[in-house]
Amino acid sequence: MRNATGFKVIWLMALAAILAACSKQAPPAEPIRAVKVVTVGVQGANSTLEYAGEVRARVESKLGFRVGGKLLERPAEAGQRVKAGQLLARLDAQDLTLATDAARAQVAAARTSRDLAAADFKRYTELKSQGFIGGAELERREAVSKSAQAQLDQAQAQLSAQGNQAAYASLHADAAGVVTAVLAERGQVVAAGAPVLQLAHDGARDVVFAVPEDKVAAIKAGTPAQVRVWSTGATLAGVVREVAASADPVTRTFSVKVALQAKDDLALGSTVSVLPRSLQHVGAPVIKLPTSALWQQGQVSAVWVLDPASMTVKPQTVQIATADGNDVIVSGGLQPGMQVVVVGVHVLAPGQKVTRYQADTSIDTTSRAQTVPGNVAPAR
Repeated sequence: MRNATGFKVIWLMALAAILAACSKQAPPAEPIRAVKVVTVGVQGANSTLEYAGEVRARVESKLGFRVGGKLLERPAEAGQRVKAGQLLARLDAQDLTLATDAARAQVAAARTSRDLAAADFKRYTELKSQGFIGGAELERREAVSKSAQAQLDQAQAQLSAQGNQAAYASLHADAAGVVTAVLAERGQVVAAGAPVLQLAHDGARDVVFAVPEDKVAAIKAGTPAQVRVWSTGATLAGVVREVAASADPVTRTFSVKVALQAKDDLALGSTVSVLPRSLQHVGAPVIKLPTSALWQQGQVSAVWVLDPASMTVKPQTVQIATADGNDVIVSGGLQPGMQVVVVGVHVLAPGQKVTRYQADTSIDTTSRAQTVPGNVAPAR
């Protein structure tokens, strides 16, 4: 009897242990998350179009020889700054020199012929006064003298032209500037007028950018434009100086040039952003939210709205009209005065208790590091 009682006690203790092991423990309480919220308000919808541009010299010229020949030397290099009148390149002028010598010899021959014809005319004039020849012979001698003078004038003009041809074998800078491109190398035979160098003149600068054909009609010459330098962030004022009359055959865009002020001496080729004033619009008042406030609820967009009384959040579907930079324009679903969560939206649940996140601005004088409140975990 005593053994049966002991066995029953052991069996009950084992059963109690098994039941205790199978029982579910209560889940830990979910921590109250700190969230950042914004109060919904009405503001103007600004629409700004921004284009990437490049700084160029207002005057860029492709320089070439006025005569053809073999390129003998080219002291100028790309990126080199040159002065007005500085030698940039030179052709082999041997053939041009020989042609100049030939023209000079023709001038000497024409002068001799002219002097001989003039002497004959003088002598026949004396014979006419003595009655040895008639008037017709004297007129013929006068015509020969005039013809010889005309031939001399022609030879001298040819000599001057040929002398210019020899001078054209040297290419000089017509203005101070920077060589931006080299288009011919030493030893190359170039034709008359073929570009050899490209020179960007010192002076005023332009910003060149391209716009699509659906926006070019809104840009007019003389309208202001804002230019922002990419490297420094500086903002400059400019004026639209020129709009291309036809589209680029490859990109199908229109080139626009914005004139900068003389004091804005930017480096050639600098990257800038251009904001034409004529393409900036201020619309009707709308509700705008950061894109971080949105999350997807099924097939629609939604936000978390904070109930200040209970400090809980609830989902609210919204209608999005368009984007404006890093913000979205809400066309429906919200009313001014509502408080919307903008950070940590993907870790919240309907009815969840939250608290407003407030950064601690106290500074430790020893470590110089800012502290974060330790009683709540910010939503991430």
